[in-house]
Order: sequence, then C-alpha cells, then structure tokens
Amino acid sequence: MDQYPTLTKIAEDIYQLVVRYPFGMFEMNSYLFRGEKGFTIVDTGSEAKESIDLWKKTLASGITVEKLVLTHSHPDHCGLARWFQENHHVPVYISSLGYQELQKKRDNNRVNWLHNFLKSHDCPELSQNVVNSEAAAYEFEPDGVFEDQQTIKLGNDTYETIWTPGHSYDHFCLYNHNDQVMLTGDHVLFGLSPIVALWTENDENPIKDNFSSLEKLKAYPTKLALPGHGELIYNLNDRIDEMIKSHNYRLQQILNFVGSEEKTAWQVCQDIYGSLSNTKFFAPLMATIARLIFLEKSGELHSELRSGKLYYSPGI
Repeated sequence: MDQYPTLTKIAEDIYQLVVRYPFGMFEMNSYLFRGEKGFTIVDTGSEAKESIDLWKKTLASGITVEKLVLTHSHPDHCGLARWFQENHHVPVYISSLGYQELQKKRDNNRVNWLHNFLKSHDCPELSQNVVNSEAAAYEFEPDGVFEDQQTIKLGNDTYETIWTPGHSYDHFCLYNHNDQVMLTGDHVLFGLSPIVALWTENDENPIKDNFSSLEKLKAYPTKLALPGHGELIYNLNDRIDEMIKSHNYRLQQILNFVGSEEKTAWQVCQDIYGSLSNTKFFAPLMATIARLIFLEKSGELHSELRSGKLYYSPGI
C-alpha cells in the first residue's frame, strides 16, 4: 500500500498534491519536498472546505511538515497559510514583496480603487461577493520572508529564489541547480497562459514585466518544471516561446479590434471573449486592460479620458 495515498511521487523526495476548490482554476498543484526535518510544502490551495478536507486526509497519513513556502499572494496559493499556522503550528515563508502585497490587499481602500478603476474602463460593477470572497486568504502574518536571488531549503535540497513579476508583482519561481528542477508557480503553465493583469494600483505595466520574466527563466537549464496548475513541463524553454507567441497574438488582436475606431477596455474585452456573465468577466477584463496599457506605453495605442471613461485609439 502506498505510504502517502493522496500524493503522487514526481521525483526522488518530491511529491504532488492536486488541491481542489470551487472557483477560478478549480484545482492547484501543491508540492511537498521530503527532508530530514519533515516536508516543506509549496503553496496550499484555497481556504475552501474541500481543500481543507484533502489536507486533513494527507496529514493524517503520517506526514510531518517542517514549513510552508508561498510562490505568490494569490488566494488559491496562500489561502490556507493561516490554517497551517493555527492548526498545525507550521511556519510560513513568503517573499518580502509578497508580504507587501498581502498588506495592500487587506487595505479597504483597495476596494474603492478597484471600483473606480473598473468604472473608468466602462466595466460592469464588480459583485461585493467577489471582492469579499478573497479577504480571508490574506489574514496571516508570515514567520519569515525571502528576497530575490537568495537560497531556500525545500526538504534537503537548496533552491534559488527568482523574482518573476507578471502574473503577479510578487511572483517567485524556485530553482534547484543540481537537479535542474524549476517550480514555476503561475508564471509558466502547460497548455494555457496565466492571466497577467493589474491587481493593485501600484501595478504599472505587468505585460512588460511578464515578457522580461519569461526571458529571464531561459537562462536556467531545466529538466523538469513544476507548475502551479495543470501538467508537468519537460521542455520549459519551448513552452516559454509558445507563451510569448500567444501574448503577441493577443496584442495584435487588440490592435486589429481597435483599428481606426476608438473603444473602451470593456468593448475590446467583449470583442475578444464574447458575452461574459457578471461572475466570469473579471479576469479576462483585467487581462485586457493590462494589454491595452502595454500597447499604450509602447506607443501603439493612445487613450483619452472623456466623461470619466477611457477610450483607446491607434497611437499618434
């Protein structure tokens, strides 16, 4: 009988737990690294009951947890940090940038910023339930923080911390030079491109950041990449090239839709994704806005604020 029935063995002392939850991607890959002092867990899933039930079953199989490391501060990755601290006395580590993002997301003013931001882009009002649903994920204090290009132990092995802003400003990948293993979090996924968007008022040009971060990873020879969602990746650089091509396709698509006719972000979003329900529009819309901002900062589009709404037209 398998010693850890809920886990899939990926490599020597590396295990995967697919954590389910009822929103967004609906499941996330958590990775467990076995060491002499117990397992290091990377990312948790959300605070949903089905996620907690799976972790209870996993821990009941005899696992000792040394610590929890978080790649970034999105709720499907950090949602159970507080639960691990309070119920299992597990220390939690996140980047100093991630800790700053947590503090921003706890700020009530962020809701006002988000409301005004969406309004200026001609968007539907965001449901208060959507805004409130993430709040609990940010209510924890880390036991320690790490910086860019430091080393961190996952189990018995040493990994380099690599800052990869784009999907989120505080996103980090983790790389083992000896075994050429890369944890890519939500920066690189198999088969789909992660959403790159503005999540706080401090985000300036996440698409530009994302392009730079993707190119940065090419310098790390990688035999196995462990993504935050979906299948494992065995040809990381090829996958990065595919993602860059996909981003460029979307950017050209937006330029074609704007053409000679000025449009708001909401109109462009509907051109790309079709009709979206009140609960499904947020992520595609925020990604569309990020692309429009990239194109404007690149000089290919121009925006003008009229009657409280931003209209985009071809650059001058």
